[in-house]
Amino acid sequence: MEEKAPNLQLQEPVSPESLLPATDFTLLWIGLGLLVLLILIGLLVRMNKKPAAANPVARRRAAYLAAERSLEAVDEPNAREAAVRTSLVLRRFLSDATDDPSLFETHEEFISRQGALNQLTPSAREACAAGFARLAKLKYAPEIPSDEPAMVIAEARELLEILNGGFQP
Repeated sequence: MEEKAPNLQLQEPVSPESLLPATDFTLLWIGLGLLVLLILIGLLVRMNKKPAAANPVARRRAAYLAAERSLEAVDEPNAREAAVRTSLVLRRFLSDATDDPSLFETHEEFISRQGALNQLTPSAREACAAGFARLAKLKYAPEIPSDEPAMVIAEARELLEILNGGFQP
């Protein structure tokens, strides 16, 4: 009997893809793309959704309490710095209490805006304009004013009380 000699030649390996069952991934990729798109749309809607309007009285009360605490912490060495700090505290109060952009405006923009602080009574608006004009005079004086910082802080507290009580019903 004749034995056949073994074949020692190397053969091409079988490709791994040929071992996998045939599957069409097109639908899977489309579904995955749609899922990512829906998630992104949901995030955009959630980010652009304004929160439910909070109780304006509670919002004003919280802004007032925060302003009171901030004014108590003001301890500046001169009238100019006291005016800067108290003006910022009062502007933050108005911005938080009325949802008005007054915190981010210059004094001239704030005073000249016709619809500014329309939630306040006319007398409170006048007191606001006069109080901020006084603070602006102290802040922008060519030299540091000789006024007492405690007096500036007391005037700011008084203005805060007027503004807090000056909201229209």
